[in-house]
Amino acid sequence: MTGNPYDLAGRTAVVTGGTGVLGSAMAAALAQAGARVAVLGRREDAAERVARQLESDGATAMALPADVLDEDSLKAAVTRLENAWGPADILLNAAGGNRPDALVHGDKTLFDMSPDAFRTVLDLNLTGTLMPIQAFGRAMADTGHGSIINISSMAARKPLTRVIGYAAAKAGVDNLTQWLAVHAAQAWGEGVRVNAIAPGFFVGEQNRALLLNDDGTPTDRGARILDHTPMGRFGNPEDLSGTVVWLASQASAFVTGVVVPVDGGYDAFGGV
Repeated sequence: MTGNPYDLAGRTAVVTGGTGVLGSAMAAALAQAGARVAVLGRREDAAERVARQLESDGATAMALPADVLDEDSLKAAVTRLENAWGPADILLNAAGGNRPDALVHGDKTLFDMSPDAFRTVLDLNLTGTLMPIQAFGRAMADTGHGSIINISSMAARKPLTRVIGYAAAKAGVDNLTQWLAVHAAQAWGEGVRVNAIAPGFFVGEQNRALLLNDDGTPTDRGARILDHTPMGRFGNPEDLSGTVVWLASQASAFVTGVVVPVDGGYDAFGGV
């Protein structure tokens, strides 16, 4: 290996969920490493806003509106990308999330939870990871080159109270990552790698009220999380940057099938 193994110049990255707090930060990290970045999201205006910010920082970027659960819109996104830049060789699957009716908490018992809500969360996080891989990964299989990075969660490794659907979905993402890593290496060649990042606790749009009070102090749940995080803080979006660039680049050329915690030590801590 010669030169800077972390250099992504000449590479094309697609970031699903690229309009979110973590997705946009990781998109910026890929751009700073030299990749062209396509920001994929359901809302075209939000994707355009992130892409324009990347461009203002000196990157090459484009908005790629699509729904990760809609095969036709993903096919259209692939065509648009390939007509503009050629095929993707980095796919970062950051789309996902939760919904209130898929929680078990307070007066709402397991028996009150809607199976439809559970299925919706499974679809968004698990099927919404698989379908972009099927869409953008076909070119990687054809060329024998590419890096797929999925976003898992601490909830997959240590199931958390309340988030039953989300935890199950992210556990599925871990398993899918490992299965696909083996399949890709055996069927498409060693140049196609599949890994995942398991963020610890980062404050985002969906979980802010769970972790922080209006005055910025931790909620009871947030305080318990910090008590079990040896570094004693929530993650900043930029804390994911180094790991995502490493997994996207040739610096991790012999790494596939791993799920990397970026969590301030939460996963390592036994509570005593």
